[in-house]
Amino acid sequence: MAKLRFTFGTMGSGKSTQALQIHHNLRARGLTTVLMSQLDRRDGRVSSRLGVSADAEIVEAGADLFELIRQRVATVGHVHAVICDEAQFYEAAQAEQLARVVDGLGVDVYAFGLLTTFQGVMFPGSARFMELADNRTEIQVEARCWCGARATHNARFVDGVQVVSGQVVVVGDTTGPTAGEVTYDLLCRAHWTEGARGARGDQLELLGDDVARRGDHPDRSGPVEVDVDAVPQPLHATSTPPPPGVS
Repeated sequence: MAKLRFTFGTMGSGKSTQALQIHHNLRARGLTTVLMSQLDRRDGRVSSRLGVSADAEIVEAGADLFELIRQRVATVGHVHAVICDEAQFYEAAQAEQLARVVDGLGVDVYAFGLLTTFQGVMFPGSARFMELADNRTEIQVEARCWCGARATHNARFVDGVQVVSGQVVVVGDTTGPTAGEVTYDLLCRAHWTEGARGARGDQLELLGDDVARRGDHPDRSGPVEVDVDAVPQPLHATSTPPPPGVS
């Protein structure tokens, strides 16, 4: 029985790599697949940060994906799977059309995407996939924040400063900040929230050395290897020991 599967994770968690692996495995067995993407790093292809890529259909705004797959089935006889990368950028209606591909055409759909925007809210496309999917899976890759904690949030930076306003869909770089360019990085919830509050102009309540300051971070290039000696230590409550003879 065909299913709609939605797999989500942070940047650098291997979503595109998994999409390409499924595409390769099915093609290697002689099965027919349709590989789709939108706003990938390379137009007309699904590409992975590991260096592998494959030609893909580009999902245009307003495109009817059910009709596209129905016509493909009519042309080639049968489609065994549709593999959708960058699914967070699909329209909610397109997620519904892909659910119809599963139910009406009996074709498996594998969708891969981010869950939340740089503003900390769900992408409309991802929200609809979560609502419709038969299976929902989070990729369990231990991406890390600059502080060493597990990274859970995608953050946008302009000139090295975190921002929470602007268009949701802006394709940027993850290889480090360049003046005037948009870059992205992974943060833990605490440091994403701290940066978001600062960007909104709220008063920060800073504790000791556990402060996200501009210039304190390594290059924002996605998941990084952590210098254990540089990881801030947790704060512990301390007390003054009683004088000798006093219990």
